[in-house]
Amino acid sequence: MRIFLTGATGYIGSSVLEAAVRAGHEVTALVRNGEKANRVAERHAHPVIGDLANPASYAEAARGQQAYIHTGLDGSARAAEIDRGTIDTLVAAAREQRGRNVDIVFVYTSGVWVLGPSAEPMGEDAALAPAAYSAWRAPYEHAVLRAAGPGLRTIVIRPGIVYGGSRGIVSDLFKDAVNGLIRVIGSGENRWALVYDRDLADLYVRLATHPGASGIYHGTDEGDERVVEIVDAIAAQMNVRPGVRHVPMKEARAKQGNYAAALALDQVVRSPRARSLGWVPSLRSVARNVPRLFEEWRAGQSHL
Repeated sequence: MRIFLTGATGYIGSSVLEAAVRAGHEVTALVRNGEKANRVAERHAHPVIGDLANPASYAEAARGQQAYIHTGLDGSARAAEIDRGTIDTLVAAAREQRGRNVDIVFVYTSGVWVLGPSAEPMGEDAALAPAAYSAWRAPYEHAVLRAAGPGLRTIVIRPGIVYGGSRGIVSDLFKDAVNGLIRVIGSGENRWALVYDRDLADLYVRLATHPGASGIYHGTDEGDERVVEIVDAIAAQMNVRPGVRHVPMKEARAKQGNYAAALALDQVVRSPRARSLGWVPSLRSVARNVPRLFEEWRAGQSHL
């Protein structure tokens, strides 16, 4: 399958790139500069230098593909605006391919924070009560789903908080532990919906290549781990146990805004539609796999 991938050197996208190439697919990867292009080429993909903020820089390369996987996100204050432009550009490229006896698919990356808090399990059919930090994603999900039609499948993936490697929220906990102090927003009794990066990447490729896959899919390990459980396990792994500071929400909001409130969400998320396609996460816990994950983090740090 010919796949056009955004965010190919990002946290999620780099894992998707590896999984897609490993499965034998031909990947055209959008990157911002020559250094990133070299990294993508080393992974046996075809780099295209462009910018999500400038659709003209990649629209031509996006033509003629069979799958469009959008994992990239601009890091500026215009992130939401640029994301909508990317959706429109890639959907237009996908629609050009319809009627050519090929199965065209567009996969969009959202996140579980659009669900909001819930102590009860939330599947893909759960009503949305988005955290303010992710509220802009909800209408984009609807736009992606509405774009589906004859010859075009559209998919929304809502990953949990991703762990593994040297990037992301959980990796930041390893970094804080090494530095001697882990900060936890509130009591830390809230549960995070989580997913291992390699398992998530496998889900992306599975959905892109499964002819019956469409609609919304959650990507979570269903471990329902509390933040304090993860922090305790990480602290116990250190040679010198780090301190743990529980930061009051008011203080956290003052420093991190709506992002702090999102991190403090209590969520129990299920992935029944993903599991119905045979997706089974290889890891279902951060706390029980801290030694392995810590080694992954250290290996990643050595390459920074």
